[in-house]
Amino acid sequence: MARIIFPDRPILLTAAEVLFGTLAAIFLVKLYVQRSYFLRLKRQGLPMPPYNPVFGHLLVVGKIMSTLPTDSHNQYLPGLLRRAYPDLGPNFYMDPWPFGAPVLFISEPSTLHQITQEHSLPKHPDLREFLRPLSNGLDIVTMDGPVWKKWRTIYNPGFSLAHLMTLTPVIVRETLVFCDILQERAEKQELYRMKNLTDKLTIDIIGTVILDVQLNTQRSENTMITALKRQIRWLVFGSKLNPWERWHPFRRIVHWYSTRQINQYLYPHLDYYISKLQDHNAKPSKSITSLALQEYLADDNSKTSVDSTFKIFAISQIKLFLFSGHDTTSSTICYVWYVMSTNALILERVRAEHAEVFGRNVDEAVRKIKEEPHLLNRLPYTMAVIKETLRLYPVGSSLRGGEPGYEITDSLGRCFPTDGFLVWAVSQPLHRDPAYWPQADTFVPERWLVPPGDPLYPVKGAWRPFEYGPRNCIGQELAIMEIKIAMILVCQKFDIQIAYEELDRQRASALKAVDGERAYQLTLAGPADSLPCRVKLRQTESVK
Repeated sequence: MARIIFPDRPILLTAAEVLFGTLAAIFLVKLYVQRSYFLRLKRQGLPMPPYNPVFGHLLVVGKIMSTLPTDSHNQYLPGLLRRAYPDLGPNFYMDPWPFGAPVLFISEPSTLHQITQEHSLPKHPDLREFLRPLSNGLDIVTMDGPVWKKWRTIYNPGFSLAHLMTLTPVIVRETLVFCDILQERAEKQELYRMKNLTDKLTIDIIGTVILDVQLNTQRSENTMITALKRQIRWLVFGSKLNPWERWHPFRRIVHWYSTRQINQYLYPHLDYYISKLQDHNAKPSKSITSLALQEYLADDNSKTSVDSTFKIFAISQIKLFLFSGHDTTSSTICYVWYVMSTNALILERVRAEHAEVFGRNVDEAVRKIKEEPHLLNRLPYTMAVIKETLRLYPVGSSLRGGEPGYEITDSLGRCFPTDGFLVWAVSQPLHRDPAYWPQADTFVPERWLVPPGDPLYPVKGAWRPFEYGPRNCIGQELAIMEIKIAMILVCQKFDIQIAYEELDRQRASALKAVDGERAYQLTLAGPADSLPCRVKLRQTESVK
């Protein structure tokens, strides 16, 4: 009988040592290549924070991040680095390897114009991997080339302002449900988190305008939305510093299960919806998916029916719109009420403008918005408040991938190589840069109403919450419309009181803030602690 011979323990140890030594050698080679390249950039006079040949910028970044709440948004980092090292300027490099890709921060209007309009850089692969569990890489945010152009063209008509005006009745319907919920909160006199409510409002609006489906998340639980939110919580960006969070063993299981639940809900709805669209006797839908389907079929005259390609791409876009469309708009609505609730004169001027255009009670406003939606464009001060809110609290930025041979030239004539870098077009430090914005940290809606030549008049290209160029935010007109309608209907009937102090007293925990701002922006750009509030009915006879 043959004997089984087990290797001696020293041999096993030797194998492990060889493996460890190989991995260590690979790491050290990569470390040397990475740090050497940054040292060359530094010798060329290109801006970056103080650089350590061994640790790169990890020590500097760690020092800055230690001053921030752990749940704050990463977009605070470049601004704080510039404050700590004033000579950096608006464009500079950062080396966080091995915890993330090398970064080139861009926050100067002229250089931002180069990477978004003159030569639109592709989205960075890390962003594609971040969204892959949701969209499988088939979304119009991260696709590139002819495929992206085709699907962006297909969806553009549905997001045009002219078409969105036809959808105002359904936006009003969902916003009235939101107002009913606020009234219930007012009657109960309870502390609540505003963003929890605005999230559900914007999800219901997105579901209706995208797929002509009432999700009813404001009043009940929706299994698909529950799965979507679970999946969002488990999304992780490639530069996460926590290895456990980045490579959690359950992540793939959670994404598989959540995707299965979402698809089980969406595919039957999409099939039913498509069958209705193909029924010439049925009432035509005004949803964005309906227009996308018409564009898809018109793009190829040989298509007479909906194929699997449209369904696959449509499902990916629906998931994308539900995620990105609801959270960003919800966050902005919260911040609009935050700034108005803490600026009584601004709130009163907003209310006066609404009363002048839409009357002094909610019923009259509802009727006018439905019958004359173009009146939403006659609110210059309201729009100024929205723009100023987005300046101080931008909810998005653009992550681009550098290209071989492509360089950015700043206002001083310096050339910045982009190959191999995550080129981060970050608006937060630009929006608060006193070089472009007088009273940069102060809420001044009037800057959007003054004529050219006034010191407050905004510098061209310095306001970029939706970015510019062909890859700008497709849903910006819808977001502005949702915010305006929410402001009109809520401001007429309710007073909202921000309750951070009350919440902090209840929790008796250490105060968290960024630059003294209690409502600092979280990882997905919403307000800290989801904006604790109390709501009261306005004491006025004219409000019904």
